[in-house]
Amino acid sequence: MRKLLLGFIALFSLSSVALADNGLISVKSTHGVKETADRLEAVLVKKGMNVFARIDHAGGAKKVDMQLRPTELVIFGNPKVGTPLMLCDQNAAIDLPQKALIHEDEAGQVWFSYNNPAYLAERHQLQECSAVIAKVTGALKKFAKAATQP
Repeated sequence: MRKLLLGFIALFSLSSVALADNGLISVKSTHGVKETADRLEAVLVKKGMNVFARIDHAGGAKKVDMQLRPTELVIFGNPKVGTPLMLCDQNAAIDLPQKALIHEDEAGQVWFSYNNPAYLAERHQLQECSAVIAKVTGALKKFAKAATQP
């Protein structure tokens, strides 16, 4: 049993997906924060998504004489996907458009985090929108991979 547990831990630590906690999915990036965000923005534009904002939280902190490790938030979406979710439950709009948080942790590892669509489906009772949730899940996984992997 111990060998099985150690094997699982070793396999898990090598995985690019590290966490699925509190409704977030976090993926290790092989790039720095800026490059990961740049790569995400490029793939979003290529796929016809709207990039509504890109927020440099570390830059904001610097403006008020505070220090924050590199942290960027990319806000993006597409009304063709978001509107059906809001039609299932208009309260879903509080979690839309989609967001990707890209940050560097205290050990220097860069992470790409986003809201787990299954969590949002449960939060807003979006059972009627299961096909849209599946589409969003697949798209976010692809965007994360394109932004974080070599």
